Amino acid sequence: MYKQRLFAPGPTPVPEDTLLELARPMFHHRTGEYRKMLETLTGNMQYILQTGQEVYTITASGSAAMEAAVANLVARGETMIAVRGGKFGERWSELGKAFGANVIDLDVEWGTAVSAEQIAQALQANPETVAVFIQHCETSTGTACDVEAIAQAVAETDACLVVDGITGVGALPFAMDDWGVDVSVVGSQKALMLPAGLAFIACSDKAWAKIDSVTPPTYYVDLKAYRKSLAKWDNPWTPANTLVRAALASTNRIREEGLETVWAETRRRAEATRAAAKAIGLELLSSSPSDSVTAIRVPDGIDGAALPKTMAEEFGTRIAGGQAHLKGKIIRFSHMGYVDAFEVLAAVGALEMALGRLGAAVEYGAGVAAAQKVLAEG
Repeated sequence: MYKQRLFAPGPTPVPEDTLLELARPMFHHRTGEYRKMLETLTGNMQYILQTGQEVYTITASGSAAMEAAVANLVARGETMIAVRGGKFGERWSELGKAFGANVIDLDVEWGTAVSAEQIAQALQANPETVAVFIQHCETSTGTACDVEAIAQAVAETDACLVVDGITGVGALPFAMDDWGVDVSVVGSQKALMLPAGLAFIACSDKAWAKIDSVTPPTYYVDLKAYRKSLAKWDNPWTPANTLVRAALASTNRIREEGLETVWAETRRRAEATRAAAKAIGLELLSSSPSDSVTAIRVPDGIDGAALPKTMAEEFGTRIAGGQAHLKGKIIRFSHMGYVDAFEVLAAVGALEMALGRLGAAVEYGAGVAAAQKVLAEG
């Protein structure tokens, strides 16, 4: 019987004290007790996003915050630019089309980060654009982009910059206000060390000026309703109040640790995993690898579907495979959540053993030693 170690890029491992909060008795949400919890959680999320703007808590997955961003910011027929460099960048495009926007798809090769120059060129070619939608980290490829540089390019126009930070915020450096990001969306089940079920969204003054001019074709994710309720430290609809209580434990932990420390620890885990892959003789997919998720090419001759299955079923380590045309061609390791250095070494060891089980020529311990060296130096 193997202990299951979770290294998929969401959900991620959750601290024990957070899990214990979920086991406490149910309580009513229209109370002063809950409103105080929501007020504290809002402050914690402002710290994590590095913003002075209000942060709205939505009972749903991160995709609901993505939908809220599109539905509230882009009116039917208006132009938006969606960067499609992976499966989740495609979601921006799909959302825009679902709500009747004129979507300009900016396609970049999967595993390549979109540049500020590409964004600026797209805006110049489409000056009527009201919003640009990007990924902080494209989860499907383990690719991070330079959000700060992109924000500077978008700020020179009337368009708003919307960032999907679901696999970035809390793991990678992010400063919403200082960088000039207009809308940030986050999900609970990744770097925030929570189960799925909460989404968060924050909007700049520039974004709110645009939102106030739009009648959104939605009800549940109407941001004006969230703004009205948060003025009384409340939610417009029934909240997942037990998740909010649990979120306080995890976000308090992040505040106590300090964002810079969390970012550095995440980077060290990523660097250790990348060093291990190189020592084993494997290649990274991304030319701009993220510290929150690492995508590694499956070596020739190895069944790319069997590799993550073998790691999970025989060695108790759950990673993720590829999506869309990368299915069976890559594996993905998360570096987010409640994970320590020794679990990273265990995951690398499981990768070596699974590769060996599937017929690869593996020098056992080479990857573990490379990862251990990085972790020890840190």
